[in-house]
Amino acid sequence: MASEGTLTSTDYITHHLTNLTFGRHPDGHWGFAHSAQEASEMGFMAIHVDSMFWSVFLGCIFCWLFKKMADKAHTGVPKGLLNFIEMVVDFVDGNVKDIFHGRNPLIAPMALTIFVWVFFMNLMDLIPVDVIPWIWQHISGNPHAFMKVVPSTDPNIALGMACAVFILMIFYSLKIKGPVGFIKELTLHPFSAKNPFVQVLFVPLNFFMEVLGLLAKPFSLGLRLFGNMYAGEMIFILIALMYNAGLILGIFGGFLQMGWAIFHILVITLQAFIFMVLTIVYLSQSHEDH
Repeated sequence: MASEGTLTSTDYITHHLTNLTFGRHPDGHWGFAHSAQEASEMGFMAIHVDSMFWSVFLGCIFCWLFKKMADKAHTGVPKGLLNFIEMVVDFVDGNVKDIFHGRNPLIAPMALTIFVWVFFMNLMDLIPVDVIPWIWQHISGNPHAFMKVVPSTDPNIALGMACAVFILMIFYSLKIKGPVGFIKELTLHPFSAKNPFVQVLFVPLNFFMEVLGLLAKPFSLGLRLFGNMYAGEMIFILIALMYNAGLILGIFGGFLQMGWAIFHILVITLQAFIFMVLTIVYLSQSHEDH
């Protein structure tokens, strides 16, 4: 697609940043959007089909791979991929033991799922930006079909995962602390006073600050992942534009893309790790009963 003369640089970037969207058109019929404007006009009920497909597909790969390695696990010295998988499991388990101070058998499996699943989604960013869209265009028969292959660059996926973590935070806060204890946590901190009349004056301020901080957690969790991965994808797209700017710039762009891909391996791993660690921290706070 980078070599198509019919596309300007702006068209090329816009095309790669537009999701394959299914929803209701303004005239009432349901179908796929044929432009970024049509996708935005579909509103809230539209579905990003490509983000949903790739996230579910990568989740299935994660489940299949770890199930297969679990069946091969033995008491001897592991080798090859099994050794690597056990290292990942031990790494995540060690972080959970260091950070999470409650007792909940769900946390470690969930942390492992988050780390590997987010890593797999981020890893799609290392595939050359034109390869899968080109394949999809030939399969669909539409030379202008949209296809975004990095689910974590879609704010709906990143914020959706963050909202799931937020729901668990509220659930365990109510379960461990009880409704009264949770309300006290939101109204009696951080400002307190021994005088009950002064404390009553602090309640609205405490409630505002605590609720604001509570709501900021899922937003910061999701937007951090989305922002970093979106920026990385944008750099890959901008480098790909150089392939249509002549032989010299094309060769230079190839070296740039290789260098950025090597550096991006650290970025995608770090973002998966940060998402996992913050999830463990937030759930650990939900299990603390002061």
